[in-house]
Amino acid sequence: MESKLLLKDKFGCPYLFLAPMEGIGDFCLRQAMLKMGGFDELTHEFIRVPINAHIKSITKVYDAKECMPYPFAAQIMGSAPELIAETARALELKGAPRIDLNCGCPSNTVTGKGAGSSLLKDPSMIYQLGKTLCQAVSVPVTIKMRSGYEDTALFQENLSAAEEAGFHFVTIHPRTKKDGYSGQANWELIALAKEQLKIPVVGNGDIRSVDDALKMLKMTKCDALMIGRGALINPWLFLEIRAHFTKQPVVKDFNDLEKYLTTFFASFPKQVKSRQAVNKLKSLFNYLFLYDERLNRREILRSKEDNPDLFFQNALNLLHNFFDKNSQLLFS
Repeated sequence: MESKLLLKDKFGCPYLFLAPMEGIGDFCLRQAMLKMGGFDELTHEFIRVPINAHIKSITKVYDAKECMPYPFAAQIMGSAPELIAETARALELKGAPRIDLNCGCPSNTVTGKGAGSSLLKDPSMIYQLGKTLCQAVSVPVTIKMRSGYEDTALFQENLSAAEEAGFHFVTIHPRTKKDGYSGQANWELIALAKEQLKIPVVGNGDIRSVDDALKMLKMTKCDALMIGRGALINPWLFLEIRAHFTKQPVVKDFNDLEKYLTTFFASFPKQVKSRQAVNKLKSLFNYLFLYDERLNRREILRSKEDNPDLFFQNALNLLHNFFDKNSQLLFS
């Protein structure tokens, strides 16, 4: 079925999500990606709900208007149903158009407390949390999950639990907690989920090009796509996917890239220390054109420059070498 939340556009392009990403996927990146555009919706990085949570304090980081005019969903992570529900209600009051439950984070500090992907060890927990969440709020409630904890033995049971709980749709990153981000995402599991479930399925994992996006759609029949690190490697990726359907070419212009990177840098908190700022910049530059060996990224990443402004300008100058006199990218 096609969810009203996940309608294709008039050209047939599927609904596109910018994925929430721990660490790099913060306010700064969202502001930068808004300059590029091409997606339909964003999601705040997970809001951790510990067993001693003070709801007002933990939800103050979320601003529903941050990414206007795009919908900006809130993601929560925890294992205590009533606290999860209370947090969801608070986020709904703040204007969240959708609440997403994180069942995918592989971090040991998270799973050690029974949250994130550790929930995949017990389908009844997914059902209980989902049921409680869906009863707590009137906005759509969704789930982002991996294919399992150590293996995929409970994958289909977890899917059934999610559907029976009332989640509006499920986003699947087909790696286990044990896999982390290594190896290849097993898209066959997304196809399996699509065959099994009546609720919509969003495909996520290893979409780094238009060809990847089209292959996932064809192979899995998923209803929508969620892209994270692929969009950091190629900030034009969402636009390129749309261009495939509109038949309008995308020009990779240095001015657009400069605006993207400058917005990221300008969004840093004022109190950030110089070394932290440089490291944060390196974390983003580390992804750009990751799989193209013609860009000597080591020159950027091994820089000893401690002044963030100088580091940023040096990195921009290096990137500019890969654009022609008309500021168009020399490779793609």
